[in-house]
Amino acid sequence: MTTAIPVLLRRGAAAVAAGRVALGLAALAFPSVPSRPWVGSAADDLAARVFARALGARDLALGLGALAAFRREESPSTWVAAGALSDALDVAASLASWRELPPVTRWFVAGSAGSAAVIGATAAASLRRSEPPA
Repeated sequence: MTTAIPVLLRRGAAAVAAGRVALGLAALAFPSVPSRPWVGSAADDLAARVFARALGARDLALGLGALAAFRREESPSTWVAAGALSDALDVAASLASWRELPPVTRWFVAGSAGSAAVIGATAAASLRRSEPPA
């Protein structure tokens, strides 16, 4: 039995939202851990820890908003699109500082954020198409 693409996209978007919640909680509690792959040893600096917590709060809010919309049987397309935009902007931020980022892990960070952006944008479009007309 095959599963329809919109169902797979919905599941993928929910998985990204759950991952966003986990990452947000980790960044709030232990800001150096999720930021180390992105900025290397600078993750221990005060400024990096503050920004990691702020990004963690953003991810927590976006993830919880999307998961709540999924749970209420509402269309989470706006939440999923906002998450995709934030992931795309994380890629842009990485590219803007590419040469200064750790050589190996910058690929992991850009790849994971880029993948989440593509999944999110595709899922948001699919979810929006399945919404009843206003």
